[in-house]
Amino acid sequence: MTKPRVYDPVKVRAALAGQAEVLRGAVRELCARPDAEEMLNRPTRLGDWKVRQLVAHLGQALEMLPGRLDGPVPGGDPLPLVEWVGLTRTAAAAVEEMVEEHARKAFGGTPEEVAREFDRAADALLSALDRPEVAEPGRKFASRFGPILMTDVLVTRLVEAVVHADDLADALGLAGFPHVKQAVAAVTRLLADAFAAQVPGGSVELRIPPYAVVQAVPGPRHTRGTPPNVVETDPLSWIRLATGRTDWAAAVESTAVSASGERSDLSGYLPVMG
Repeated sequence: MTKPRVYDPVKVRAALAGQAEVLRGAVRELCARPDAEEMLNRPTRLGDWKVRQLVAHLGQALEMLPGRLDGPVPGGDPLPLVEWVGLTRTAAAAVEEMVEEHARKAFGGTPEEVAREFDRAADALLSALDRPEVAEPGRKFASRFGPILMTDVLVTRLVEAVVHADDLADALGLAGFPHVKQAVAAVTRLLADAFAAQVPGGSVELRIPPYAVVQAVPGPRHTRGTPPNVVETDPLSWIRLATGRTDWAAAVESTAVSASGERSDLSGYLPVMG
C-alpha cells in the first residue's frame, strides 16, 4: 500500500487563505455588476444550481471550519484523505438540500447582501486559520464522516474552494480564473492519489505536470524505461475529469488529455469524486 502523502500545514493554511481571498474578489466583482441579479440567476454545470446556489455553497464550504472548531475533539483513528474523496458521493443529496436552504436564508437577498454574506464567511475562515489549535500537530477535527486530521480538513476545504471556483468561472464565462498555485497543486495531488487508491495497480502511469505522477489500474506493473500506458493532462483538466465536470472522450478529443497504450482509457474509472 502506498504511504499517504503528507501536506505541509503552513503551506496549506496559506493556500486556503489565498484562495478564499481570490473567491472573495470574484464574488464582489460579480455582485458589483449592473446585471448582477441576472448573473446570480445564471445556470451552472451542477444540475439545478444557479450561480446564487453555487456562491452559497462556497460560503458554506469556507464556514465549515470556523463553525465546528469549538466542538469536542473526536477520538478514534483519523479518516485518510483519499477515503474522504470517495465518501463525498454519499453526502451529495444532503449537501444539495442544505445548499438550497442556505441560499434562501443567507444568500437570498440583493447582490450587495450576497457580497456582504460572502465577506462574512471569508472573514470567519481567515480568523479561524489564525487560531493556535488549527496549527496544533496531530489535532483531529470532527467531520461528517468521522475524525480527520486538522491539516487534512484544510485540504478538503481547498478541494471545495478550487473545484467550485472553477464551476463559478465556467458559469460566468471567465477565462483564466486566478487560482492560488499551491491550492491547485494540493487538489491535483489529492485527486491523483485518490484515483490510485480507488484503481490500484501499476499498468498505467498518470502524469499531471508539474504536480503529480501516480501509477494505477490493474495489469502488468511497469518498472523501467518508457511506460507502455501513459496518460498525461494539465492540473485543471485533471480536476475536472476527476470530479465529473469533463467527459473523458471529449477531453481526449480536445487534446486536453493525451493517452497512449491499450490500457490508457480511464473512462471506466472516472469520476474519482462525486
